[in-house]
Amino acid sequence: MDYYDDLAVVILAAGKGSRMKSDIPKVLHKVAGKAMVNHVIEASMQIVRSNIHVVVGHMAGMVKDEISQFFQVDFVFQDRLLGTGDAVKTALPALDSSVRDILVLCGDVPLIRPETLRCLVEAHRKNRAGISVLATEISDPSGYGRIILNENNEMVAIREEADASEEEKRIKRINTGIYCFDLGLLSWVIEKIMPENNQKEYYLTDAIELAQAENAKICVVTMDEPMQVMGVNTLDELKRARELLTLS
Repeated sequence: MDYYDDLAVVILAAGKGSRMKSDIPKVLHKVAGKAMVNHVIEASMQIVRSNIHVVVGHMAGMVKDEISQFFQVDFVFQDRLLGTGDAVKTALPALDSSVRDILVLCGDVPLIRPETLRCLVEAHRKNRAGISVLATEISDPSGYGRIILNENNEMVAIREEADASEEEKRIKRINTGIYCFDLGLLSWVIEKIMPENNQKEYYLTDAIELAQAENAKICVVTMDEPMQVMGVNTLDELKRARELLTLS
């Protein structure tokens, strides 16, 4: 098995997950007997030997204890939950000097497969991209960030649902929340992200427009298995993820 020794994985696992209506952190809800975040770590470990950083925040001690029973990873603490951009920024100082690219994953996507992550990294490097975004198309894109393309079919932005126009909301190609970044570009662009949105959060998705303005190469990798990248935000989605993993 080939590993990427110059790739770091950053897994976002700091959120509260209030829609789960539960006293335990969202990423610790179990699918097939295993915490969701541990499924994501397990997939990551098929492509990197080390350099896995898990960003924790809400009930950080409980999340760390659960993960540490099974895996040896690095933990980064996000003291204020100010969004995905802030979470990734918090992780950057912990990265090893050998790191060339960063794969950003979400801790609530338990069905993600190692071969999908490898495909994204390979496309990123083959295209010599500054940012590569994993996308998919779904019939009902409600709640997801939309992939905005220009007239030349080039990606220019990811628009979050809360900030999307009615026309943009009709777009069915959505952002999965999984990215591969060139470390140099990310280190620059992360400092430019501002909380100028309805949620007053630092959106990692804003990196796309900022990078595009600097003529950085942005690659979209569209996968055809939306269930793999289904985020679990509600108890109904948790039930669905359990059913799908049982069937796979």
